Order: sequence, then C-alpha cells, then structure tokens
Amino acid sequence: MREDGPVTSATERPEPQTPESDRSAPFPRRVRLIATDLDGTLLRDDKSVSDRTVAALDAAERAGIEVFFVTGRPARWMGVVSDHVHGHGLAICANGAAVVDLHREGLVLEVRPLERPDALTVVEALRAAAPGTSFAVELTNGIHYEPDYPPFHLDPGSDVAAAEKLLSPEWATADQPVLKLLAHHPALAPDEFLVLARTVVGEHASFTRSSPTALLEISGLGVSKASTLERCCAARGIAPEEVVAFGDMPNDVEMLAWAGTSYAMANAHPDVLAATSARTVANNEDGVAIVIERIVAAQQNGA
Repeated sequence: MREDGPVTSATERPEPQTPESDRSAPFPRRVRLIATDLDGTLLRDDKSVSDRTVAALDAAERAGIEVFFVTGRPARWMGVVSDHVHGHGLAICANGAAVVDLHREGLVLEVRPLERPDALTVVEALRAAAPGTSFAVELTNGIHYEPDYPPFHLDPGSDVAAAEKLLSPEWATADQPVLKLLAHHPALAPDEFLVLARTVVGEHASFTRSSPTALLEISGLGVSKASTLERCCAARGIAPEEVVAFGDMPNDVEMLAWAGTSYAMANAHPDVLAATSARTVANNEDGVAIVIERIVAAQQNGA
C-alpha cells in the first residue's frame, strides 16, 4: 500500500445516493469559500479530475467563491490539481501542517510542524503498545522511512533508517521541519489502531487516518485540516458559516464539523457521515461538482 494509492475509501461503503437526494441538502445563501478534500472526494478513484469538476471549480472562482484544496497529500503530490487552482493559488497540505502556493510549484509558505521530541515520544509509545509498527517521516523535502515500512512505489524517499535516527538532531535532515509522522501496522484494524494511538499518546500529537489500511497520520498537537483552514479563513475575514466543506475520511471530520455546511460523500467513512449536515453522491459520480453547480446557480439567482 502506498500513501498515494487508494487512501481515502471507507472499508465499508454506504449505498450511493442519487443526485435527487443531494438537492434537498441545505447551504447558506452566501458562500465565500469551498474547502474540499481530494482523494475519495474531489478526485475520482483513478486520481483524475473530471471535466465536469474542472468546469464547476472554474465557475465557483468566476462567481467570487474561493476554493481551497485541503488534503493529506504533501505538496509534491499536488500536480493532479495544480492546473485547476485560480485566484490565490493556495492549498492546505499534509492534514494542515503546510500551506503551499500551487502557482509556484508547491512552494511551502507556512509550516505547523510536529516537534521531533514529540515524534520520538510517539514512536516509543507505539512500538511498545503495538509491536510491529513501522514508521515514515514526512519532511518538507520529502519522505524518509524505516526498512519495514511499506515502500512508496512512486515516491521512494531519500533515507531509509530507524525512525529514531531519522528524527535525531544529528541526522542530515535535522534542519527540515517534520510535517507528519506515519505509522503502519500490518495486522490491526485501522480504526482500532487509531483509537489505541490516541489513548496511549494522544497528549503529544494529533492522530488521524485516511487509508483503508492501518496507517496513521500523525501531526503536531492541535494541527488539523480544520485548524489551518480556520487560520486561512480568519486572515480573509471569512466566517465558518460562509464555508462549505467536502470530505470522506476521518482526517476530514474536524474540518467538516467546523464548516458552516458540510457534505459527506456517499462513499464516506461512518465517522464522516455522522459529522456532516448534508450528503452528496460519490466521488466517481462528481458529487462535489454537483453541489458547486447548485451553489453558483443559487448565488447568481440571488437565492
């Protein structure tokens, strides 16, 4: 399994909804910003952006509605949508740990790091609580991982070593901020692993997941898609009730709870379905585009 593989599909998918069921979902009269996850949400399962979605994103920007891509992906994996960013050109990456400028090839503008002492504490605690856990370290300059960590076919990384060495102040990359620590377990159920990690070491970091496997994404304490989106919106004078958000997996839950209106994809994880105020059809059926089209039409008509 790769982090850039099918990482945002729920293990058990609900039955797809019809577009008609989406039309009854409410949204505010004035939408100023759309915040959307990528994998399993905006992107189809083949990682493409449909023509309908491209047109909807363009229509939103032309209507004066900002669009933020808010994703667990690192900046270097944003090429799939970089051509579809207008206006500000900003995206929130690594589950809120980085704000990047897609107009400047993913230049990192802001970092909210996981401090290395906290990362080392997490490594120690998870090794003890879940033997067999392997780790990868996502830095601003790329991914580095342990020998037993599932390899990244398209993103092989620069260094292979024990996490304790990768996080050491003596290691060659010690000057690079840690965006995420990734923890993989070969046998535990994904949600079980998440609950375990939050229980044993939740006071040192933020834990979430977006993979159908037992792969945890670990950020600095208080860092999430929601908290970084809130900062970006505050800088623009945008209130939560003026934001419409879309997502499908546990790493979207805080963002969906924060936004004034939130949509779960029909293919969403049960936690996302529980956290959202509205539903749309699955990612392969252009669920995000369908809602954006309605928002734009309503605002153009003064509804």
